[in-house]
Parts: sequence; C-alpha cells; structure tokens
Amino acid sequence: MQNCSKCGKCVTLHEKSIKNVISNTFLALQLHKKVHMFDRKIIVRLKQWLAKEDRKPLMMLGARQVGKTSVLKRFGKECFEHCAYFSLDEEDGVCDIFRKTKNPKQVIEQLSFLTDVPILPGKTLLILDEIQECPEAITAMKYFCEQAPTYCVACAGSLLGLAFGHGGFSFPVGKVDHLEMYPVSFSEFLEQKDANLYRYYQSIQGFDAIPEVFFDRLSQAFMAYRISGGMPEAAMKMLNLDRAGVETVLKNILRDYSFDFVKHATPQLANRISYVWNSLPSQLAKENRKFIYQLVRPGARAREYEDALTWLKNAGLLYKVSLCATPRLPLKSYEDLSIFKIYCLDIGLLRVLAEMDADIYLSDNPGFKEFKGALAENYVLQSMVTQGVNCSRYWSSGNKAEVEFIIQHASQVIPIEVKSGTSVTGKSLIEYNKKYSPELRVRFSMLNMKKDDNFINMPLFMADRFADLVLSNEEQH
Repeated sequence: MQNCSKCGKCVTLHEKSIKNVISNTFLALQLHKKVHMFDRKIIVRLKQWLAKEDRKPLMMLGARQVGKTSVLKRFGKECFEHCAYFSLDEEDGVCDIFRKTKNPKQVIEQLSFLTDVPILPGKTLLILDEIQECPEAITAMKYFCEQAPTYCVACAGSLLGLAFGHGGFSFPVGKVDHLEMYPVSFSEFLEQKDANLYRYYQSIQGFDAIPEVFFDRLSQAFMAYRISGGMPEAAMKMLNLDRAGVETVLKNILRDYSFDFVKHATPQLANRISYVWNSLPSQLAKENRKFIYQLVRPGARAREYEDALTWLKNAGLLYKVSLCATPRLPLKSYEDLSIFKIYCLDIGLLRVLAEMDADIYLSDNPGFKEFKGALAENYVLQSMVTQGVNCSRYWSSGNKAEVEFIIQHASQVIPIEVKSGTSVTGKSLIEYNKKYSPELRVRFSMLNMKKDDNFINMPLFMADRFADLVLSNEEQH
C-alpha cells in the first residue's frame, strides 16, 4: 500500500515500518556535519527592530533556556561593530549601577569601566541579560528611551516573580519594545538537520498531496524533533546523535525550573507552583484534558492554586486554553475562564516531566494513546504560538464532541482538530461542521495533505506552515 499517505484511507507505509523511524533518522543525521547553533527566525524580527525610526529599548522575554542570550549575541555580532554583554544575575556590580542611578549617561559611563568593549550610540549592541534580577534596570529603560534613544539596548529575561509598583520602581509602560521568544520550532530544527529537505518544506504552496519520498523523510525528521523538543541545547544534542545527552539536558532544565520556583516565589507559593507543574502530565492524560484541581493535590481548591497557575503562565512555562462553548465573534466574549486545559511550553520537556522514555513513540500500547494525543496537541499549540496565532480557546459540546482549538481570524472562527496518527475516526469536527457550518475547518494528523471544500487535512509536521498556507490564503480570498 505505497499510496496510503496520499489517499489516507488505510494504514500508512511509515506506520507499518515505524519501528525503523528513529534508526533511519539517526542514519540520515550521520550524513551531515556536526552543528553548533540554530538559525533562529527571530533574528529577522531583531533586524526589523533595529531598522525602526522610533526604536525603543528592547525587552526580549521568554522562558528560561529558550536561547535568548545566544540569539542576542549573534545579532550583536552580525549587525553591530561592537557587542557589550552584561549579566545582571552573575555580576552584582552591574545591578548596583542601576540602583544608584537611572541616568543613561552615568549608566553608560560606569558600564564602560567593566568592559573593554566601547559602548557607542548606533554602533554597539548593549545586552542586559537576566533583567528580571534587577527591576531597577527595567525601570531605567524609560530614561534610555527618553534621553538616549540612539543607544541600542536589548534586555533579556523572564520577569519571574517581579512585583512592580513596590519598592520605588515600576515597569516602563510605553517606553520599551517587546519581543517574545519561544523554543526552537520544527522548521528551525529541520533547517539544521537537512537543508535540502527544509527548502522543499518551505516550497510547499498548496494542499496537494506530498510525494511519498518527502512525506517519509519529513515524518522521520519530525519523530526526532518530538523526542528532543525545542529547547535549543536538547535539540542540538539530538542533531549531534547524542540521545543520552537529550535526556540529561531536559532533566537538568526541569531541575533548574524547580529551583526558580523557590528562588522567585514565597515558600508557600513555591510549593503550590511545584504541585501544579508536576500535575501537568496527569492533567493531560485524561480524555477530555480539562484541568482538575483534585489532580494537583487532594483537597486542592481553586482559590489556593490560581496564583500558582498565573505564575507559571506569566513565566512562559505553560499555556491555558479556555472553554468557548459558543464559537461566536469575538471569542473572548464567550470564553469560560473557569474551565480550561493547560499545556507545557515544550513537548520534549513534557515527555520527560511525564517520565516517558523516548522509545514510547514507537509503542503500539493502547495505554499510551491518550497521552500520545496530548503530546500532539501540545506540539500544535507550541507551533501556533510561535507563529503568533492565538490558540487559547477550545470548543466542547458537553460529552458529545470536542475540538482541540478554535481560532479567530478576520471575520471567521476556524476549528482545529488534532490527531496523533492516521486514525481519524473521531466525529467532533463533523459535529462542529453540522452545528456551525464554518467557512474553514482544519485537522492535523499523520495523513497527507488534502483539501476538500471547507476541510483541510495537514500533516502534523506542517503545523509550522499553518499561518502562511492557511491564514494567508484566507486573507487573499
């Protein structure tokens, strides 16, 4: 059945041979030289920031260890004559400077004594890393914006545990530019893994079936990505054939996050944050994935753990997807914030947090079915967020049907269903279509590309192309 991935009506070729996928992937990887750094798409947005006439100091925010520092250093090297880097976490003397003065001229003068790099307006990128450790430095960006706009200042941080408005400092509202950074996407991973395959991936312009030879190779690359996820160090270990290293890196990141809970929250809140975080796998293992406080801790109540959920969300470690039982515009007016699901910032971290070995992806164990579906949903959400698509709502009709995500685009609501494999027997998207007759409905699965009237099926590995293939086409029509 060589044509299965094209027609989608029977078991696919790569599903039959799935136990060879990872070994084939590593064999393919061996044909490429050792790689050291990803080409991150966010560099393009950094260059756009640099070119702005009304440029303000930049706040690059994101979860810990998604690669903010390395990207900013690379940007500084590529686009400036000089790059002056300061970590406000490691170098207490730098924080002292901002505690004593907010005057940009004095700050620059004193920073210059701590580096051999000249700090010049327009010629030097001044990087202030771990900005969350020094709220006074954040406040100082107001004065850089107003009094020293020719200096190029980029701050990197996560804003963990900050309480602005207290202690004499405040966030410089309207005085900074913002840029969110996320884990490495599948397309960024693919570009490093196989440049030719990446060029083919980017060349896809419609919804015709992908030829088998490319479909299988993309499936194999996607399998590798699902194992490592998008945390840069783990993904790089995967590309460099270090499976054990992938596990070690991901476990270390999770351990570092647990230290952050203690460092940036009160002891009571830190305990609650930890309970919520560690309950994530059990929350997603259920069929309907609805967040249940009793799974956090027996006897847990909403009012006790709301702050913990908010803390994790603000830190960029999890996403909340709220119920919207009435998919009308604007969706925000119809969402039920009391009923929601939570997902992890990265599928690699989620797998390790659930204590699952990478080989579980090769398992046909029916007991893994629900969590395999959760990982697929988490991946689609992760990909959408990177593209700037708001996937913070889902639709449910009691116990009859549920669509994983609904998004608002222009004047329409687009339902998005997610299936982890080639079995697409669920009727939720059909039920949604009967009730609301949407202009467009989308399903992600491991079946091939297909468009039929208002229905589009996209392979999971094509999620990174959703915005330009689906949303851009809708805008043109």
